[in-house]
Amino acid sequence: MVQGPLLGADRRVSRALLRPDRFSEVLSDLGNVQVAVPVLLVMLAYVAWRGRGSGVGRWWGPPLAASAVTAVLPLLLVPLKEWIARPGTPAVPPGTGYFPSGHTATAVVAYGGAVVVLWPWLGTSLARRVAVAGGAVPVLGVSYGLVRRGYHWPLDVVASWCLGAVLLAVLSAVLSRSTRRSSSGTASRRSGPS
Repeated sequence: MVQGPLLGADRRVSRALLRPDRFSEVLSDLGNVQVAVPVLLVMLAYVAWRGRGSGVGRWWGPPLAASAVTAVLPLLLVPLKEWIARPGTPAVPPGTGYFPSGHTATAVVAYGGAVVVLWPWLGTSLARRVAVAGGAVPVLGVSYGLVRRGYHWPLDVVASWCLGAVLLAVLSAVLSRSTRRSSSGTASRRSGPS
């Protein structure tokens, strides 16, 4: 991503937003593995507890699937960063590997994954809207903070949104397939004799 028609706009947006400050630093830190992944783990533990307590068969499936998606993320990010080898903004030390943004992708997968696994347990549309906002706000905060601080170009962040969206779509499809199989009678929510 060192050439292309969008780079001019990318540079202009970056210049317009670049104002490193403490607030942008704090926002960007919400995408750290040490911050985002524990939030996901708390949600996964809650979903596992609810599923097991409700007698749902394979209650461990959604937390396991979300954990697998989270584990796959670095396996995709690292080769992409090396292959594309995009240099950073003028605000960071010289080097490559800024595209796509690892912090943004981590935020999308962790906060978004928490919403995806929690979704079936949310009974009202208000609860679902709150959950979506609760997942989207930190992702947008991380994204804004990274660009504002100068850690990433805007396109680095947008690429991570796309990568994260694909991973969340896969997670959602796997969980949806699991739910459909349970309700169609090909597999039951409970395993073993009744």
